[in-house]
Amino acid sequence: MWEIDWSKFVSVLLYDAKQPMIFSSGLFLFLFLAFSLVYGLLQKKTTLRLLFVTLFSYYFYYKSSGIYFVLLGVVTVTDFFLASRMYITSSPLKRKLLLFVSLLVNLGLLCYFKYTNFFYEMLAPLWNGEFHKLDIFLPVGISFFTFQSLSYTLDVYRKELKPLNNLLDYAFFVSFFPQLVAGPIVRARDFIPQIRRPLLVTDEMFGRGVFFILIGLFKKAVISDYISINFVERIFANPALYSGVENLFGIYGYALQIYCDFSGYSDMAIGLALLLGFHFPINFNSPYKADSVTDFWHRWHISLSTWLRDYLYISLGGNRKGKFRTYINLILTMLLGGLWHGASWNFIVWGGLHGLALALHKFFRSVLHRPKTYSSSGIKRFFAIVLTFHFVCFCWIFFRNTTFEASVTMIKQVFTAFHPELFVQLVTGYWKVFMLMGIGFVLHWLPDAWEQKACKLVTGTPLAGKALLLLALIYLVIQVKSSDIQPFIYFQF
Repeated sequence: MWEIDWSKFVSVLLYDAKQPMIFSSGLFLFLFLAFSLVYGLLQKKTTLRLLFVTLFSYYFYYKSSGIYFVLLGVVTVTDFFLASRMYITSSPLKRKLLLFVSLLVNLGLLCYFKYTNFFYEMLAPLWNGEFHKLDIFLPVGISFFTFQSLSYTLDVYRKELKPLNNLLDYAFFVSFFPQLVAGPIVRARDFIPQIRRPLLVTDEMFGRGVFFILIGLFKKAVISDYISINFVERIFANPALYSGVENLFGIYGYALQIYCDFSGYSDMAIGLALLLGFHFPINFNSPYKADSVTDFWHRWHISLSTWLRDYLYISLGGNRKGKFRTYINLILTMLLGGLWHGASWNFIVWGGLHGLALALHKFFRSVLHRPKTYSSSGIKRFFAIVLTFHFVCFCWIFFRNTTFEASVTMIKQVFTAFHPELFVQLVTGYWKVFMLMGIGFVLHWLPDAWEQKACKLVTGTPLAGKALLLLALIYLVIQVKSSDIQPFIYFQF
């Protein structure tokens, strides 16, 4: 009666390309429970605890990308020794050479796995060759852990950080599973001081951790997955089949979907880290409340935008070489930021549009002699937020569609075949989708103070109450989820 099918049990623990392990999966919840028990037992045994978490993190990555977890080890070992050597080397030329090797390894791996087919397709016509897509697997999260490791070697090169002298500590930093596959991109200078601190999870940290996990799971598994499967995917699959009003709300739906999906992952990562005694920076700050494109990038994927600013924009010269060069640097940074998201022209167009908007905003701010801290108020702020939101939504069209032609078709439908009379029929037919979209946008635009009060409420709830909240949410997830696990959007980046 209780006989275990060990072959099936083992198969569950092995890598399955069709079922990668994510935070919202049942397997992860089960494994994390077992992990937490061992983690608690190792509370005062720092080295053993770090080793245990590192091994679990590598297993977590194996369940996401199979044998390619080896790449994580290659990046870790290479950058650890390069940074150590870089720190004790006095020769500027040798230090540059060591940094070049680090860039070559990290960006080389990134370029091969992510961009080989993209550049091959571009260059094939030059020798009158036909393009045949190469079968190259894209390891989950390679863009994240390579950038995270690069920030370490770059900080050491700039003498802003003293390198670690323990490989285990560095492996722990690079592989820490809450943020491994989809960020946030945690800086070494922020995380490394926390590694060997005595493990302490206060009641406040535990409560905040549970709160972030709850809201992250709700965003991802309830709002994002449901509106994606039941509405957004249908519109973007063939925009020509739908009227302009359907396409427009499909765009609004995707804007909410990608926010709830990615910020939901970030929230869960922050929450899990808090439960383990670590602090991550906030990665999203209500981005659709932004009153300018500049403000949007201060709120959206903050860990990436600050990374691009500190290591790319500033390296290009930032604003130190005149206004015109500043605008060019902004556009180049965002073009490369778009390319970071994927090897496709649609991402480059998306990045270019944002770069151009950032440059124009900086230009007009200069012409009007407004300081960086300037923010509109009242009715001006309202219209600025509406305008910024619709610009961001317009850019999402190119981000989501796989071809430029599909993006053009969608825009054409919105402006030439709108058919507003179909709105009532649309809402009636997709009332559950529109209800969740309404909930999502309302929650997003609520004052920040409301979220803080909700966090305090959850934090002050007894442990049994927290458990009931989590069980109630899991029940809700089960009721609305599809039969298949929906991977996080940013897993592909």
